[in-house]
Amino acid sequence: MVGAGAAGLFAALTAAREGARVTLVSARPLAETASYWAQGGLAAALAADDSPALHLRDTITAGRALVRRSAAAVLCEEAPARFADLEALGVRFDGDRHGNLALGLEGGHGIRRVVHAGGSATGRRILRQLSADVVMEERIDVLEGRRVRALQVGTDGRVRSVACDDGGVVAARAVILASGGAAALWSRTTNPPGSYGSGLLLARAAGAELADLEFVQFHPTAVVGIAGREGFLVSEAVRGEGATLHDAAGERFVDELQPRDAVARAIHRLLTETGARAVFLDMTAVDPARFPNVVAALREAGHDPATQRVPVAPASHYVMGGIASDLDGRSTVRGLYAVGECACTGLHGANRLASNSLTECFVFGRRAALAGLDEAAPDTRDRAAAATDPELAPAPSRETRRAMERDAGLERSADGLRRLLEDPHPLARLVAASALAREESRGAHARGDFAATNPELDGRHSVVPSGATTPTPVEWT
Repeated sequence: MVGAGAAGLFAALTAAREGARVTLVSARPLAETASYWAQGGLAAALAADDSPALHLRDTITAGRALVRRSAAAVLCEEAPARFADLEALGVRFDGDRHGNLALGLEGGHGIRRVVHAGGSATGRRILRQLSADVVMEERIDVLEGRRVRALQVGTDGRVRSVACDDGGVVAARAVILASGGAAALWSRTTNPPGSYGSGLLLARAAGAELADLEFVQFHPTAVVGIAGREGFLVSEAVRGEGATLHDAAGERFVDELQPRDAVARAIHRLLTETGARAVFLDMTAVDPARFPNVVAALREAGHDPATQRVPVAPASHYVMGGIASDLDGRSTVRGLYAVGECACTGLHGANRLASNSLTECFVFGRRAALAGLDEAAPDTRDRAAAATDPELAPAPSRETRRAMERDAGLERSADGLRRLLEDPHPLARLVAASALAREESRGAHARGDFAATNPELDGRHSVVPSGATTPTPVEWT
């Protein structure tokens, strides 16, 4: 298991409790991954007037005719059971004053179906519980502070082991990548610095296909100009509870509960037209007790959201693309699985529905763990030497991150994307190639030179084959 976010921890626990021996490799200490900072909740059809079918409808609508229906159906059907699993593990979700489960409303959802733990501290609460369970599980060996430098492939084409930066090699019947996303490739981001897509590049070096790299979701409400809180996101759930967005004159200009791509683009266009740095989020009518960590963080920085509007603007938040994988997390390389944000099942289409990503970690993390148990035991003699060159997955330079912001931001053009094709970072070039090939605007991908959506590209995913530098359009069922 590579990665100790929500997907990696849950998959590790699932495999261990099925009797498997698991080695969990994590570059950071447990409970310090990107999942820890997740303010959103877990989306699941738990209300009496909700259903997996309604959840599926909203997921497909948000995904702008690119959602892989089979993947979305799996998530929506299995989400309630994974919620129950988390409760059984000891995660305590928020209730209302009557003791019933509190369900939040977020952009793109037609009904309240998002559960939280500690208000907007959901990721923190879940990661603490899962990390504690992993530490107590005797079948799991945790290797903290280690980075995977390469995936080692046997002569039969199967991933057999991982090579770490300390020189160690871990053999396994299956390797599950849960290495997180790539949103930190952009200079303005809500993600921690390590989220630059290293797992995608390691998988590609081993022969795996990548997909949908052009679809990058920008969170609409990341803080601007507050010392110590630049890029800190204010949860979507705050708008679900009545917070509103205003221009410099105090006028509302957007329906705040539209899907994220629509809200982020409305803000971007307003800022472009006016030259302003930020719009303003008014959460003065929202009970501060509902979002204690957001309120506390802003107050620590000298800004009281109970009395002052919060300056916000979009920031890179979530890459819908990743390692192409099936409904059990299998990549296109035998023995290699991908789950969480590093994976691309087609679930999110062109625009992720709010709070589906945390649900995805548990639904597909479990499925990948169970599928991996069916792989053959490793043959340590059948291991081709693999380069452990750290340049397989380099961190982006400051120049690359600025170039990504400029040329692959909320609105792209052919000229900027062609310029980005010359960037030294390999993932930046692949994002540019995918965005250049998709000559339309759809969901989180907007082209100034192709402003309309092309119906002929409905359901057509951009798959970058192993060794290729440009994507091929593929339909997934």
